[in-house]
Amino acid sequence: MNGHIRLEHNLPEPNALTLRNGIQKNVPKGDTMKNGYRVQRDDEDTRKRPVHNEEFEPTPLLIAVLTYISYAILIIFGYMRDLMRFYRLEKSRAYKELGNEGFVPLYASFESFYTRNLYRRSNDCFNRPICSLPGAEIDLMERHSDDYNWTYRFTGNSTKALNLGSYNYLGFAANSGPCTDASELAIREHGLATCSTRHEYGTMDIHVELEQLVARFIGKEAAMVFGMGFATNSTNLPTLVDKKCLIVSDELNHSSLILGAKLSGAKVQIFRHNDMAHLEKILRSAVIQGQPRTHKAWKKILIIVEGVYSMEGSIVKLPEVIALKKKYKAYLYLDEAHSIGAMGPTGRGVSEYFGVNPDDIDIMMGTFTKSFGSVGGYISASKEIINHIRSSSHSAAYASSMSAPCAQQIISSMKIIMGEDGTDEGQRRLRALANNSKYFRKALKKAGFIIYGHDDSVIVPLLLYLPGKTTAFSRETLKRGFASVVVGFPATGIVESRARFCISAAHTREQLDKAIAAINEVGDILCVKYLA
Repeated sequence: MNGHIRLEHNLPEPNALTLRNGIQKNVPKGDTMKNGYRVQRDDEDTRKRPVHNEEFEPTPLLIAVLTYISYAILIIFGYMRDLMRFYRLEKSRAYKELGNEGFVPLYASFESFYTRNLYRRSNDCFNRPICSLPGAEIDLMERHSDDYNWTYRFTGNSTKALNLGSYNYLGFAANSGPCTDASELAIREHGLATCSTRHEYGTMDIHVELEQLVARFIGKEAAMVFGMGFATNSTNLPTLVDKKCLIVSDELNHSSLILGAKLSGAKVQIFRHNDMAHLEKILRSAVIQGQPRTHKAWKKILIIVEGVYSMEGSIVKLPEVIALKKKYKAYLYLDEAHSIGAMGPTGRGVSEYFGVNPDDIDIMMGTFTKSFGSVGGYISASKEIINHIRSSSHSAAYASSMSAPCAQQIISSMKIIMGEDGTDEGQRRLRALANNSKYFRKALKKAGFIIYGHDDSVIVPLLLYLPGKTTAFSRETLKRGFASVVVGFPATGIVESRARFCISAAHTREQLDKAIAAINEVGDILCVKYLA
């Protein structure tokens, strides 16, 4: 296996035990308990799985044409500005990189051109500095530019705005409360940092407690935590596959998954987002054809998907993916960065949402930066896989371990979600999050906006399309007292620029109504109610 773990799983029989939602104290005859879950047999389970209802309205033809024309005009004016810079300022830094003779350019030519002439003009809509915690409301630091966003100066003032752009799904990112109190105690007991890696002196009892709690929460045998969510994917995927393996990846997977797949050296094939027919076609061909040239069987075929896709508000078709994984003897890597803590009746992610057995998912990954209000990420799997990752992961060998207060923040918030704090606060927040996201999405769709994604997703993308309207939307909403995130090319398709709203349990109904009214007003001004 060339130092790579062999991912083993046994295919269940038709009536094998299946993990179901909810924690039950009284288990009916014939059922068992595992990791706090009630386990039922398939033939006894009458629970209906959620309907996979997603909407991806195609870009209107006229809007697509106008979007291409807009970009063409921006590019033409960009080249005109570059010519003026060249002749007026000769070889200015704004036109060409200087002082790097003999080195590879930092930017590709068009990338530099795009950043210089298109992105820079709308840079005031991005990277806005804040001076508060990312709660339901945030304080934005006011800044001003006199040179078209090349430089900024701070005015010394701040603006309070409704926050619809943070991943604080359950509202645990707070500077007071039980989580904060416990984190302060962790600092007194363990200090601020370990100044060491997990392989050396960086593993403390709080890390062991956290990993055991994560494994119990997820419903897997073991787990390992890391100090950075991005690195959880990018540095650990190479420990699972090599050049004799095949990765089959959803086209909309996060850049950390893409980087990890590239670093692994494995062959990568992309399937269309949530297109099960295309996924099966690739799997069937991979099994039949094998490796290029030699046609030997692939050592492993690893399917990589996300639970909730952060740019589309889409939910993976998990039961169908698991069925194909079993049919073609492949393995499944599930990234639950945006679904763990935010999906399912008890916050255990898309596996609980769909009522599937976590044992059918070989590797479950997630981050603590969203629902848990902390930092880092985890990988949860069998003990064999986790032990292999501990011994071979670059994050374990070279990165500093997670600080104690951050680990304690996760432990405290996770126990609240699980109800182990003796209250129903976790369930209350989960219900509030689900109700808020559905209410907000329904109101925007009713107003005539094109909204992408699943009805149960906590991420609500609103399509704007034209680059000018995208930047105008951000500026106009800020004038009306709430901060939104707008996203355009190259983070999205060139004709799919959008505003992306992230709903939180911390939002009140009054705050959401205020945001909906402002969005309606801006939508009328910019004429972006394409379905009205």
